Amino acid sequence: MRIPDEARAQLAVKFDVLFPHLDERQRRLLMGAEARLLGHGGIRAVARAADVSETTVRKGVFELEAGEAPLGRVRRPGGGRKRVADLDPGLRPALLALVEPDERGDPMSPLRWTVKSTRTLALELTRTGHKVSADTVAALLREEGFSLQANAKTLEGSQHGDRDAQFRYLNEQAREHRDAGQPVISVDTKKKELVGEFKNSGRQWRPAGEPAPVHIHDFADPELGKAIPYGIYDLAANTGWVNVGTDHDTAAFAVESIRRWWHGQGQNAYPQTTRLLISADAGGSNGYRTRAWKLELARLAAETGLTITVCHLPPGTSKWNKIEHRLFSHITMNWRGRPLTSHEVIVETIAATTTRTGLRVTAQLDTNTYPTGVAIDDVEMAALPLTRHAFHGDWNYALHPQPTAAIPTPRAPQTPAPSWDPALLSDPALTGLSLHQLDDLTQTLATDGDTRRGRPPRLAFPDQVLATVLHLRVNLAAEPLAVLFNSSRTAMHRTLLKTRRLLDAHGISVPPATTPPAALAVLRAQVVSLKDAPTSKIKTTC
Repeated sequence: MRIPDEARAQLAVKFDVLFPHLDERQRRLLMGAEARLLGHGGIRAVARAADVSETTVRKGVFELEAGEAPLGRVRRPGGGRKRVADLDPGLRPALLALVEPDERGDPMSPLRWTVKSTRTLALELTRTGHKVSADTVAALLREEGFSLQANAKTLEGSQHGDRDAQFRYLNEQAREHRDAGQPVISVDTKKKELVGEFKNSGRQWRPAGEPAPVHIHDFADPELGKAIPYGIYDLAANTGWVNVGTDHDTAAFAVESIRRWWHGQGQNAYPQTTRLLISADAGGSNGYRTRAWKLELARLAAETGLTITVCHLPPGTSKWNKIEHRLFSHITMNWRGRPLTSHEVIVETIAATTTRTGLRVTAQLDTNTYPTGVAIDDVEMAALPLTRHAFHGDWNYALHPQPTAAIPTPRAPQTPAPSWDPALLSDPALTGLSLHQLDDLTQTLATDGDTRRGRPPRLAFPDQVLATVLHLRVNLAAEPLAVLFNSSRTAMHRTLLKTRRLLDAHGISVPPATTPPAALAVLRAQVVSLKDAPTSKIKTTC
């Protein structure tokens, strides 16, 4: 029987539509059913329409006539293509030797110090005779119990023998103060933040394709600097106070932050209190070994009339400080993905931080200066109204109110004025150039820049080039440069502008120093001695 071409075309269309949704056995059964309907010559017609062999169609007819039960799988057990791991018994051990060189394999593995991506592993296995794809490598790793994982911060280093006992003691002190209606606060300094158009970790919702533009490099802005958030968290009231400093994270800054919290919030919340318990880390500006911290707390106790008890967390346990996960973590979440463009933005963002449990935060900007290196001698320490607790008196102590006149005043460190030599201006540590390279640079620019037209220059041309190199290299402003080169501010501004144009015309760049050279201290002292200028006249890029 001859099957019309039109019927074969209709079969071909039907098979094209249905085959992508069927497995092998279902396709055979469909073709067998169609062949039986067509009768004599149906097997050949169906085979041509489906573009398969007649044997396949005939097998479908036999399966229909035999009435076999539906199979759970298309192929019988053992059928189909063999897995590469079964064909190559050495593949799995070779893979484990690459991903675990310290435990199962060769410690001299060529991939010991590389990122072991599945593509890299597949290439290395193929190079050693085990031909395999990246997808197969991934499947084998999952079978062996591997998965993509980040580092986990769980190693704490050595633990102090009294660690757990100190935690219990701190909890007992906190419970006793809280039951008596006395305030208990947790204090710490949050991570210093760059102020300006800098990348901030995290993401925020914005119009598609319009991310907030930020600087490529994270060099601190010499004008804006960094923000230093010092936080105070009231455990009972679930409130936070953050003092955002702009100078240094010192003990004086830490205690000033607590002082501002007390006058701005604590005094109103606890009008009848006579005691204050502070939970602090073991190190940093509020560390238990910091003498200035205890002296400043003694002054605060004298001012407020409070008995201030301090219980430090054991060394190496700062992440257990309550303020870390009850205040600082929420601040970080609130400003994620947002450039902290100014101190005002930082203060307002911190103050807007809330949680579903009712956290309220107050933030203030602190522009005071806090000198470092304050020295407290043994006699001054002995004069403090400090009582050490019987258990670990170095970690647990109290400062009692005493007339302020009896509290020693912190003394700023006395540093000798460094000697001055004008040749220091050409120091390679400052310029980033050897003397020979500096001379070559001067000669290159002299052909276009050492002219006598226009206003008379106040500096010789080599000094003009040197001043510009210092300006670009260590970010010295025009005013301190004018003092160092015995020029005027106006002339120095004109000099810097002219020489920078010359450098651009010759395609020469002077990269900024990654760290401030130590010789800057000598320049700073010279500027102060010549022109009673504040040290902020000399700014560094770091």
